[in-house]
Amino acid sequence: MPASGSPGTPPAATPPSSPYFAQPAPHPAPGLPGSGGIEHIVVIVQENKAASQILGASEAGFFNKLAAEYALAGNYRAIMHPSLPNYLALTSGTNAGITSDCKPKSCTADVRSIADEITQSGRTWKMYAESMPAPCVAEDSRRYAVKHNPFMYYPAVTGDKASCSAHVVPFAQLDQDLRSASALPDYAFISPDLCNDTHDCPISTGDDWLSREVPRILGSPAFTTQNSLLVVTWDEGSKKDNRVATVFAGPAARKGFTSQSAYSHYSLLHTIEDVWGLAPLTGNVSSAPLMTELLNR
Repeated sequence: MPASGSPGTPPAATPPSSPYFAQPAPHPAPGLPGSGGIEHIVVIVQENKAASQILGASEAGFFNKLAAEYALAGNYRAIMHPSLPNYLALTSGTNAGITSDCKPKSCTADVRSIADEITQSGRTWKMYAESMPAPCVAEDSRRYAVKHNPFMYYPAVTGDKASCSAHVVPFAQLDQDLRSASALPDYAFISPDLCNDTHDCPISTGDDWLSREVPRILGSPAFTTQNSLLVVTWDEGSKKDNRVATVFAGPAARKGFTSQSAYSHYSLLHTIEDVWGLAPLTGNVSSAPLMTELLNR
């Protein structure tokens, strides 16, 4: 694994009057469905920036405010390079032998994924892909890169076209789903397009996107009336530094907390499974340390 770089220092915590963040109750009131648990988990994955490029950087001002307000994993690493194997690791606990950014027509990951587990547990899930022209699209289209949409590589997802179209949707669908807690799926995976994810555009562009979208998520009913978790991370860092900035936010996250424990994409998947009582998908996951110290428990 590439050597790590030196972490930056996030700025001081945002004062309570910050316009960026909603102020939900730290836990659901006693008696609300799911009291003591986590109802919704939303994961946003940005692109190709080491933690040393993000933490403390002025062009990532919003993200650093989020990190100071909530829980920062200061020693969190991607799995390998390039992008696709990391997305597969995040959602299935393995790269499934894939070591390139191949397209679904030439490679698939015929393994169980978090989508299988969530469906079988009776929970709901969706993949929201920005700039995807229609549901369940397996080819690149302008600023939509299918390599950043791991669910299009799982035959169990793509094999049923109607089901795939209901679960792998354009990002615009999130607007409607955020309107009520019942409409937002239990598990939501969000992939911004090639500009807003910092892949092809400056860090500041991705940070501006986060400054618009994160408050909408944190201010939605699923986060203001329920105990829900938002995770913002990057798929991979640089060749010299594969440590990536990762934040837990929302009512289910600790506030004003920084961890220097060694975590990885496998740790995040393990933590999601643990929260919902799901079995680890692979040995990579079961051996990865849980990130429960970042949760508000």
